[in-house]
Amino acid sequence: MLIPLGFLIVLFSVFGGFALAGGSLGPLFQPLEFLIIGGAGLGAFIAANNGKAIKATMKSLKKFKASSKYDNDTYLELLAVIYKLLNKMRRDGMLAVERDIEAPAESAIFNEHPQVLNDELMLNFIVDYLRLMISGNMNPQELDELMLHEIETFEAEAEIPADALTKVGDAMPAFGIVAAVLGVVRALSSASADPSAMGVMIAHALVGTFLGILMGYGFINPVASRIERQIAVMAKTMQCIRVTLLASMHGYAPQLAVEFGRKALHTAERPTFNELEDFVRGAKAEA
Repeated sequence: MLIPLGFLIVLFSVFGGFALAGGSLGPLFQPLEFLIIGGAGLGAFIAANNGKAIKATMKSLKKFKASSKYDNDTYLELLAVIYKLLNKMRRDGMLAVERDIEAPAESAIFNEHPQVLNDELMLNFIVDYLRLMISGNMNPQELDELMLHEIETFEAEAEIPADALTKVGDAMPAFGIVAAVLGVVRALSSASADPSAMGVMIAHALVGTFLGILMGYGFINPVASRIERQIAVMAKTMQCIRVTLLASMHGYAPQLAVEFGRKALHTAERPTFNELEDFVRGAKAEA
């Protein structure tokens, strides 16, 4: 929702301000300039990236859409799920959650919290490391190293679309200059034209520079920046799970372990101590 809103503000500010200053919007509509600049940007994007990067970029908006909804309620649900699983392990033994992690869709615990169940990132990270925990063959240090490596790999892969889009966005002003130079060449090759026609052609040529800058810094780079922000949110969610599971492996009670996880969250989305305690009490009663 915020991305379209931001784009509308950009368009209204630029074109609305130009119109209010007495400018005519007609000369700014140059479809061929869009073709030159947009086509050059697309071609450069394809040439600069392999198939994996292109595919990841095409899927990035869909992939990060879910993470844009991570908020206080999401993290309460996440910590409640982990609390219930850890409490079950503490009460009934490590193997008590084996069925829950092998078939989460059939687990009563996960079905009580569909937001976690339907989130591939959170679900896979929880069940993968609980599976390693119940195997009994890894100590906390080894598991910590493995989780850190996975988070690092996730960040490196997730940053590919942002990096690819940033490079294209930075190149768009240059492609705008290319379009402007072509327009000037066209105008100068028509030296026999009258001054008014020549002025129109020069104006059309300068639109290329304007469009290149607007497309790069007004649209493409903001999307790349937004993807980077979502990567940070998703990585922080994985860190929250990591800290909670490690606290449990070090012998802390489930209620204390989820407090460790709460402290790992950003303050903007972090539940308060009382919110988490009340929510966990509800989870404890259910368990």
